[in-house]
Amino acid sequence: MNDPDIQLKKFQKELSAGTVSLALLAVLSKAEEPMYGYLIAKQLERVGEGVLSGKQSALYPVLRNLEGAGLLDSFVEPSMSGPPRRYYRITEAGRLTLREWIGAWRATRDSVDSVLLGILE
Repeated sequence: MNDPDIQLKKFQKELSAGTVSLALLAVLSKAEEPMYGYLIAKQLERVGEGVLSGKQSALYPVLRNLEGAGLLDSFVEPSMSGPPRRYYRITEAGRLTLREWIGAWRATRDSVDSVLLGILE
């Protein structure tokens, strides 16, 4: 378990677990219309430069948790090309939470950056 690749993957998984909810709320806050999971995943890949991309199926539990917390609403519509699609949109509570989380993210990022200053530069 001392393999550097294993340690990096573990670290990336831990970082991802804390940032996916923030990224999902951010994507949905910018969306002009409700989005379904595949579109959300593709948007994350585009704007997140691949850092937040991963298994699309991993997004659905996070979306359900955010909806359960009242931060998202969803509805299902039939699809011409397959099974029905669940569309998500951010709620007002989600927008307020997003603002708080952005502040927490920036404070954490700035704190970590100050600790890392001078390393590998």
